[in-house]
Amino acid sequence: MTNFDIKICGLRTPEAVLRAVDLGASHIGFIFFGKSPRNIEPADAGELAEPVRGRAKIVAVTVNAENDDLDEIVALLRPDILQLHGGESPERVLTIKAVYGLPVMKAFSVREAADLEKIDAYVGIADRFLFDAKPPVGSDLPGGNGVSFDWTLMHALDDNVDYMLSGGLNKDNVGEAIAVTRAPGIDVSSGVESAPGVKDIGRMEEFFAAVRRATGPAAAVGSRM
Repeated sequence: MTNFDIKICGLRTPEAVLRAVDLGASHIGFIFFGKSPRNIEPADAGELAEPVRGRAKIVAVTVNAENDDLDEIVALLRPDILQLHGGESPERVLTIKAVYGLPVMKAFSVREAADLEKIDAYVGIADRFLFDAKPPVGSDLPGGNGVSFDWTLMHALDDNVDYMLSGGLNKDNVGEAIAVTRAPGIDVSSGVESAPGVKDIGRMEEFFAAVRRATGPAAAVGSRM
């Protein structure tokens, strides 16, 4: 899986963090959003991240967070990347980058081709993008809903757009997702859980095995990175 990024998001236990990194996760994500079953306190996230610091990129996932919240998260977690999963404007992204001196991954919800046009204003501002499925009707969560979108929409992206693919990925469909999109990275959360917010070690192992099959030397396609 050389040069292919795998992010396990919504981690909440030492066992899941360690196993994710041992399996080869390039990024581990901690979610700071009260409505999410994966929500975690910054101090707890900092304790979980410390043993694997330097082995994987630590990502703080927030949704329209104010500076006071970001101050606490950055101080206690010391993340490598800030992932913004709300309606943050390009100006807000620039401000956050200036204040905290950290790269930003900006998330976008996708259902149709027009949704991808929204990234234009962020090109050159966000350091990376994450494309997730639009939440189903009635959901309060911008991500982690276990639903996917039409992956062929990614064909319209410029090859220079660096992104992670998210939304409903699991061991059964991740190979197809990688083959269709040639995404340089993927993000999974609910697809490796036994219940909302509960990471399942066995499902994580199966997921990584599926990714290896899709990205290894014998795979028909590889990543674009």
